[in-house]
Amino acid sequence: MASNNMPALTPEGGLSRYLSEIRKFPMLEKQEEYMLAKRWKEHEDSDAAHQMVTSHLRLVAKIAMGYRGYGLPMAEVVSEGNVGLMQAVKKFEPEKGFRLATYAMWWIRASIQEYVLRSWSLVKIGTTAAQKKLFFNLRKVKGQISALEDGDLHPDQVETIATRLGVTEKEVVMMNQRMAAPDNSLNAPMRADSEGAEWQDWLVDESETQEEELAEKEELTERRELLASALGDLNEREKHIFVQRRLSDPSVTLEDLSKEYDISRERVRQIEVRAFEKVQKAMKSALRDRRVATAETAREISG
Repeated sequence: MASNNMPALTPEGGLSRYLSEIRKFPMLEKQEEYMLAKRWKEHEDSDAAHQMVTSHLRLVAKIAMGYRGYGLPMAEVVSEGNVGLMQAVKKFEPEKGFRLATYAMWWIRASIQEYVLRSWSLVKIGTTAAQKKLFFNLRKVKGQISALEDGDLHPDQVETIATRLGVTEKEVVMMNQRMAAPDNSLNAPMRADSEGAEWQDWLVDESETQEEELAEKEELTERRELLASALGDLNEREKHIFVQRRLSDPSVTLEDLSKEYDISRERVRQIEVRAFEKVQKAMKSALRDRRVATAETAREISG
């Protein structure tokens, strides 16, 4: 799948020029997208694939903007997202009835996250799945609890974040310190010689199209279904403790649960950890088939 004719975000061209270029590509109607996908799948029509890719470059840019807080070159983040988009187009099966955007969002995010993980050393972000989850969700949770100010977190904020993300309070403190480098201001000028143009003037429109709203709803529904299925692997006590400790807001204390089950607080904590590990394992297993081919497909396309 050739990508030579795609617009490229380069330091020389700048973000403003790239966003202007990708806005020129029309969005596809559902039937038009279906026919293009059929042409690619059945005849390997490169023109059809190119139209599908270019019509979704705005989706890549929007998703990539969500990773601008990691201090990485936006050109590289967008480029990696475009690789994920090409993977999605290559694997897309139109007969299943859903839109390309729904499918592509998974590939785009996976590709960008792999790039972010490669760029931030394992020494910085940690090696466990929980630490990687913390890395990608810390800013989001801080926003939910109104803790976006620079500097150290309050102890109660640390405890809340640790509980929600299933990591230790020490890991939260260390990750917050590692990610404390200030973001580039969105009010900074695009270029020294620009006439008043700021970065925020060229951000992708945050309002969602119907297609994007549907894609996000379907993704949320799928994650909820995966969680519900994973909870089925727990016995009643494990499930109750897991839900009360990990899914309730505010979470039930160890003390309250220890009284409810007439066991020690430490025993409650052990059950909670065991239940979390079971749920995590079940959800990873369910997602493995979808994501295991990501790296191999990326090599095929880029090669």
